[in-house]
Amino acid sequence: MAQAQRRRNGNIGTGSECKEKELLLLLRERGRSEGQGHQQQRWLNRTASLNNNAKATMATVLAMAMAMLLLFYSSSTSTRITTPSTTGTADEALSISDVDADAVINLDHGDPTMFEPFWKNAGDKATVIIPGWHTMSYFSDTSNLCWFLEPDFANQVRRLHRIVGNAVTHAHHIIIGVGSTQLIHALLFALSATDTRHPVSVVSAAPFYSMYPGITDFLKSGLFRWAGDATSFKVNGSSSFIEIVCSPNNPDGTLRRAVLSTEAGKLVHDLAYYWPQYTPMRGPADKDIMLFTVSKATGHAGTRIGWALVRDADIASRMVKFIEMNSIGVSKDSQVRAARILQVISDGYELPDPDSTTSFFHFSRRLLADRWQRLRWAVEESGRFSLPQFSSEFCEFTKEHTETYPAFAWLRCDDESIEDCEGFFKSMKVLTRSGRHFGAGSEYIRISMLDRARNFDLFVERIASLGLG
Repeated sequence: MAQAQRRRNGNIGTGSECKEKELLLLLRERGRSEGQGHQQQRWLNRTASLNNNAKATMATVLAMAMAMLLLFYSSSTSTRITTPSTTGTADEALSISDVDADAVINLDHGDPTMFEPFWKNAGDKATVIIPGWHTMSYFSDTSNLCWFLEPDFANQVRRLHRIVGNAVTHAHHIIIGVGSTQLIHALLFALSATDTRHPVSVVSAAPFYSMYPGITDFLKSGLFRWAGDATSFKVNGSSSFIEIVCSPNNPDGTLRRAVLSTEAGKLVHDLAYYWPQYTPMRGPADKDIMLFTVSKATGHAGTRIGWALVRDADIASRMVKFIEMNSIGVSKDSQVRAARILQVISDGYELPDPDSTTSFFHFSRRLLADRWQRLRWAVEESGRFSLPQFSSEFCEFTKEHTETYPAFAWLRCDDESIEDCEGFFKSMKVLTRSGRHFGAGSEYIRISMLDRARNFDLFVERIASLGLG
């Protein structure tokens, strides 16, 4: 009864409970493979009955099948990573073969495939079927300022923010975009003065998200330009600027506040990582402009959906005009899928199923906690690198003290013999992103913590091996 109650409350289970859940998932996958083998055997039985040598044929086939099964089970018990783990996730059950020693591990991009096991287990709950005649019109709700915003998606956005408690929504317009990238473009347009000869400066405190400079300057607009690190930006009486505040910050996971504070500036708060799997919830954010994205909230990067919460109606209207001219709205099919995904997460907390793992944020947090623990162990074993430290804080969502587990590891090469940290890891066949792209030095690299288990396990193994011998 106590265990069921904990599941209904959405609490993180004990280590043994987590192992049991992950083991069930592994057994389920293995059962599917064995089921396919039984189907093949029944087919052979029917075929063998057509000739007089059925028994001999079946014996041969069974011998071959037994050999294949032995090969399967021996490969599944090959060398495993032995880094310490207390959460009992599926990561620790993944085998590492000798062939993997030559594999190139790409941890440059923040591709959130780590979340795949949860959504596989969700099954039909997260599946969407769209009839051929649905979502054919350009328009979603002509009474809304953002006329291409699907009402159900807007409702699910407000519902999820209310459940998690990470943003105020009732006084804001929801503007949907093709990911955060289009929304940032729309905001830069909306916040820029069209009647000035000088482009507005766009800044962010270093280390800043590596895409901010490219997003700003790619179109070579005369309305705005990238001006670099906000901490070194000089403000004079006549200059205007836009400061992008990413919190928790990409790449280092720290909480951020605006560096510049003046009436001449406008602030954009990028809160893509302000979700319970990454950081403790410290109460709802209530900023004039806040950005979120499905890719980092749920892992569905390929859906290409982001949303902005904008207080000012004029700014929201200008954003809508930009998106209208840029892409004539946003895919309604993607919005339908994103709405279902958000609904599944919210249902997991408001309508929990005691017989299944439905708490997405708790599931994801266990995975990240386990990965961060093993990465810190490997870094310590190597003796050549360092990672940021984060203090434990009370989370308003989980109602307990929790640590920060960022989506990226901001790793520093402390070994003086390593002049280029990115190049060093590339020589180990690990692709990362240099600190130079984030306004920092070459002694830093950003590493994605969100890749599939196999790649992450290989990465940890290679770091730990540097300290051996």
